Amino acid sequence: MGKAAAVEETGRPARSVADLLDATFQYWALAPALLLLLCLTLYPMLSILRMAFSTIDFAQGQFLWTFTGLQNWRTFLEDWLFRVALRNTILFVVAAVTVEMLLGLALALLACQIQMGKSIYRTIMVLPILVPAVAIGCMWRLMYNYDFGIFNRLLVALGARPLAWLADPRLAMPSVILVDIWHWVPFVFLILLAGLEALPVEVLEAANVDGASGWQRLRLVILPMVGPTLSVVLLFRTIFAFKVFDEIFLLTSGGPGTATEVVSLYIYKVFFAENRLGYGALLAVLTILTICAFVGTYRWTRLGSRAPWAS
Repeated sequence: MGKAAAVEETGRPARSVADLLDATFQYWALAPALLLLLCLTLYPMLSILRMAFSTIDFAQGQFLWTFTGLQNWRTFLEDWLFRVALRNTILFVVAAVTVEMLLGLALALLACQIQMGKSIYRTIMVLPILVPAVAIGCMWRLMYNYDFGIFNRLLVALGARPLAWLADPRLAMPSVILVDIWHWVPFVFLILLAGLEALPVEVLEAANVDGASGWQRLRLVILPMVGPTLSVVLLFRTIFAFKVFDEIFLLTSGGPGTATEVVSLYIYKVFFAENRLGYGALLAVLTILTICAFVGTYRWTRLGSRAPWAS
């Protein structure tokens, strides 16, 4: 009688607790993972924000926190070395990512035309991504060695003078950029190759039937369709390049002088070499905000949905 009365009064069956739990099961299933994610991200972010406004000392087996307000910000405004590191980082990002995108796209376009032995050369192309950063640093440091490195041995064989690849301020940054290009071009190649192979064959065949040249097919058909993939790769590579650390740490440690000093390496030195934890936390927060601003601007301009090369 009670259930029938509920149906008559509301016009629909009364929902039990079991029905409510069943209808919202997907939210309850996601709740533990979401709670864990919040704990692993929100708490560290709040801690680093607190550190940015504090001075932290280690004494008597514990950390001593002292709130200093805007003292770290005043230190930041007078820190010329961070500005040098930021300038070097921007130079590194622009040069490395530009070359990687162009080379990765060119290799992906070429790979789409080659069918014989494609499994072999594609495997070889991906190998640099699989090499640990420590091995990359050691390998390239030996190749750049002034006395017995392969590059200088080639120069001597050609009758030229050997170069101090990692000790010359004019050559150190280009040398590090070359290592990053070797390491990450396969990543760009792999993603763009997948995007190119997913393009509809009918559209490309229609362009051939209409008499489009190779350049017209590339500019008016292929690039606009692969634009979203290009935008995703560009976004990720820019973020990764802005956070570069291991390659420069292993090859030059920021030298000679400040020629290859970058933001991530400078923050590492502030944290672990100078033990200025509060100021290092402030620099980390500023780095996060810079990357977030770039991502927001990138999404706002909607680069992924535009095809400037097709205009």
